[in-house]
Parts: sequence; structure tokens; C-alpha cells
Amino acid sequence: MAHDDGQPETTSIRLGLAQVDLTVGDLGGNAELVRTTTAAAAGGGAQLVVFPEMTLTGYPPEDLIFRESFRNASIAALHQLAATLAEDGLADIGVVVGYLDEHFGPRNAVAFLQNGTVVDRYFKHHLPTYGVFDEDRYFVAGTELSLIRFGGVDIAMTICEDVWQQGGPFTAAAEAGVGLLININGSPYERNKDDVRLPLVQRRAREANSPVVYVNQVGAQDELVFDGDSFVVAADGVLLARAAQFEAGVFLMDLTVEVADPERETGDIAAGMKIVRTTAPLPPRASLAAPSAPISFGIAGRISDEAEVWAALVLGTRDYARKNGFASVVLGMSGGIDSAVVAAVAADAIGGANVYGVGLPSAYSSDHSLADAADLAARIGAQYQIVEIEPMVSTFVKALQLTGVAEENVQARVRGTTLMGLSNQHGHLVLATGNKSELSVGYSTIYGDAVGGFAPIKDVPKSLVWRLAQWRNDEAERMGQTAPIPPNSISKPPSAELRPGQLDSDSLPDYDLLDDVLALYVDGDRGFAELVAAGFDAELVGRIARMTDSAEWKRRQYPPGPKISLKAFGKDRRLPITNRWREGPSATSSR
Repeated sequence: MAHDDGQPETTSIRLGLAQVDLTVGDLGGNAELVRTTTAAAAGGGAQLVVFPEMTLTGYPPEDLIFRESFRNASIAALHQLAATLAEDGLADIGVVVGYLDEHFGPRNAVAFLQNGTVVDRYFKHHLPTYGVFDEDRYFVAGTELSLIRFGGVDIAMTICEDVWQQGGPFTAAAEAGVGLLININGSPYERNKDDVRLPLVQRRAREANSPVVYVNQVGAQDELVFDGDSFVVAADGVLLARAAQFEAGVFLMDLTVEVADPERETGDIAAGMKIVRTTAPLPPRASLAAPSAPISFGIAGRISDEAEVWAALVLGTRDYARKNGFASVVLGMSGGIDSAVVAAVAADAIGGANVYGVGLPSAYSSDHSLADAADLAARIGAQYQIVEIEPMVSTFVKALQLTGVAEENVQARVRGTTLMGLSNQHGHLVLATGNKSELSVGYSTIYGDAVGGFAPIKDVPKSLVWRLAQWRNDEAERMGQTAPIPPNSISKPPSAELRPGQLDSDSLPDYDLLDDVLALYVDGDRGFAELVAAGFDAELVGRIARMTDSAEWKRRQYPPGPKISLKAFGKDRRLPITNRWREGPSATSSR
């Protein structure tokens, strides 16, 4: 619709972007979160509140989707939620909420709730099957685009991957002349992903000639961490508002949008999708906020790479412990950099008093290892005890007459068994302390330092572990707090201390060089020839590739941990254990 001067008629809608922490399978708890968040948004004058992908079921529910009982419970929870919102006096608020539907097969769905009913729904069109995503395994793709005329504005709802792919819903919305596009997300965190999302959504907004509201969840589910980073862009791609990463809450803003032209004729098919139209009334701003005072949650500043990764590790550890019923954690404190960083992450996640560190000295443990471990515990306020493992190791070694590597590994396995025993006795969650560099080349002892329920730095290369430690100490000092990580743990050469004078450098290349090769070989799937062409020594590349490939069986048995990279071990990178392909000069299989 246009004014006499030819300019399109506009109106303002007060939005609430609900950046919330959901739990897979907790339909009642997630619905209650929708209720309380909607009430808070309504108190600020919100007329439309938008929640993330699969709000009611949590994301990703994986093979729960195959259960008919789970699908039916999701649909029932949706209708109950609509009725409950009306009973709460929130009937006139438009609420956009994700859920699992059943319509000629399981559907990743989003519904528009108002006046106690499901006004309309939309089924995800683009189903990702790459990286951690396997949605083509679970869902049937949608073929219709729902347009809801809300206060005279045509609003289209889309879901996550729909914005990452050309064609489909965004192209159809452009042809249909929508006034507002909503995209709800369960978009997992990885380093620098926030720098990719915004330009992508800005491009889609310009293509559709419509403002886009992008809402992402915050929290963690098993190995996935969700960083929020919800935002709103104008039709020309200009960023209007952006929420902080890793911060839960409901963010309010007034958005000016075009009113639909009732005389414009659009077809029932656009970009191969059927257009379905419904109407919903725009509620008044009955709120504490003055309608005459426009509001916006502003544009949150970006944080450093180290701050971003640390926040992801803390959130991943906190949610894994909390959602699985653990109030405390236990880990071996060796005085080294890895256990120090894991302990500091855990202290930030659940409080230092809930962290139980154990010194586990053997005959080869240095005095500074125990001193640095005790220093760490004091700095973060952790509980600390020493358990001498030498008597147990000696008995084991003597009984089996073990020598060499077999004897070394007994030390690690006795430590692992000790930690698991303390976990069983006291109900702690055992944290494994291995980093991505070690996991890549198999520099860990299965059933030893690889035991545990969660591995906070599993996806963190060793070179980044050091940077994180220094960043965390610098941040503490900037805030006038005690630096959590002992300086000696950062500066001393790393060692497993399983034999006299042992250093990691005895078995591994320099970690900076190792991580450069692994970034291309593991994360980038580059082959031997490509790595050599990139300037790396052929013998070094072959050695690292062989070590990495032969350790796949160990990684399969390693605990879960938060994903921060483009390709983490686990759901991202899945190679066969039994595998005769070997990277080398000829890149051929061998027997």
C-alpha cells in the first residue's frame, strides 16, 4: 500500500527476540520457558515474540524424532502452549515457536500462535545434510510458504538452513512481496561463524527486499554449543540491532515495516512453493513502556576470538553438567597447562568450590607438578587432594611383569580408574583434559587420561590452549581478580611424566607446526600432496597423517566435548576405523 506521494505505507511492530537456553526432550520445561519469556516481552510492550528452532523439543532431538510418542507429545505441547498463553492473559501477542510436527512424515516446523490457537505453521524447506547436520535422515521437506497478515503486514516464517541456501522460501517471499521475514535457528557455534551469518542474512534481505529477523538459541546440547547472536537487518541489509553472544534473554525493539498492498496481485505459486495466506490481528501495546518512545536493544560489540572460545567452553561445560544432573566435577590436576585450563573453565562454569582436583603422583612426577596443581586449586577455590598411585602401579606392574610403554600406560590407567572411583563414590562428573592436537595423533592412553564423562578442550588445539590460558589470566588481572592459571603451568615444557625426563617434544613435532598441519589435514581434509605443496616437509606430513589415521579407534571412545572448530571429532569427522587408505607420496592403499 502506498501514500499519495508514492511512498509505501509503513507501520511499527514491537518485536521480542527470545534468545533462550532449551533442553532436548523437556517439552514441559521448554513450554514453561516460552510462557515466562513471552510474559516478560509483553511487559515491555512486545506485540510479536520470536523463539528459536524446535523450541518445544529442543535441538537437535536426533533419533527421538523417529518415536511416534515423541512427535505426538510435541504437537500436543504446541496446542497446550497456545491455550496456556491465552489463559495467562497473553492471547493477543503473536508468538512464533519451533516444534516437531507430523504431517505425511516428521517435520521441522514453526507455528504462529495467537488467541489460544495455532494460526498457521510452516515446514522447513531446506534440510541440511553436512557437518553435524543430518536432517534429511529425519524430516520431510516443506513445499509451502505461509504468509501471515499481522496488523496489515505480510510476514513469512522460515527455519535456519532456509536462509543459507539460494532459492526456495526467500525467493518465494520476494516474489510474494512480504513485509517481514522471520528466520528461527538452532545454529551451532564455531569459531568466527558470527562473521559469516551477518553478511549472509544481509544478502538474503536485499534479495527479498524485506527486513529479516534472525533468532538463534543460546546454550549447549551434548557437543554442540549455541551462541545466540540474534539480530535484525533492514530490507537494504543495514544492521539494526544485534544481541550479545552467549547471553540469554528477550531483546526488544521497534521495527518499521511496509504494510501490504491489498491491490497487489501475487500468484499462488512462487519459486516452486505454494503460497498459503492467513490473517492475524495486531495487538495494542498495552504495556509499561510508552508507545511513543521507540526502543531497540542496540548493536552488541564483537568479542575477541579467545573470549568467544572461552565462553563456548564454559557454556558447554555448564550446560552438560547441569542438564545431566551433575553439581560437581573431578579431574586430575597434573600441574600442566591442559588440566589447568580445564579446571579454570570448570570453575567459571559451576564455581570453584564445586571443582575437585586430584593430584596423582607416580614415581616420575616432579615436585613442581604437585606445587603447580596446589597453586591452581588455591587460585580457583577448588577442593584438592593427593592420592599416591605408586603402590597401585607397582603391584599391577609386578603382577603382570610389564615394561616399557605397557608400564607407562599403567600409570595413566590407574589415574583414570582412581578418578572414576571418586566419581562413583561422590557423584562427580569426571572431566578429561586432552586437547585436539593430542587426540589427533593418538597421544593419549585409552582407559587412562582418556576416561571421563566430558572433555572441555577436546576440540581445542594445543597452541590455542596456551593462548586461552594467557587470555584468561590477562582478563582476570584487567578486572582486578586473581589470575586462575599458575604462570609456571603456562611457561614450562609440557610432559606426560610417565618416564624420567619425558617431554611431549620427544614424541611430537613442535605444537605450532603440528597444529598448522592438523588444521589442513583434519579440518580441511587436505591430502598428502596438497600439504607438501603448501610447504610442509614430506616426511613430517606422512608421519602426522599416519599417527592421525591410526588413532581413530581411540577417538571413537573419547568423551564428548564442546565443538568450536569447523570440523570437530565426532559428528563432524567420521572416518572408518578399519581403513587401509594411507596418505603418502603415492596416496594408495597398502596391505
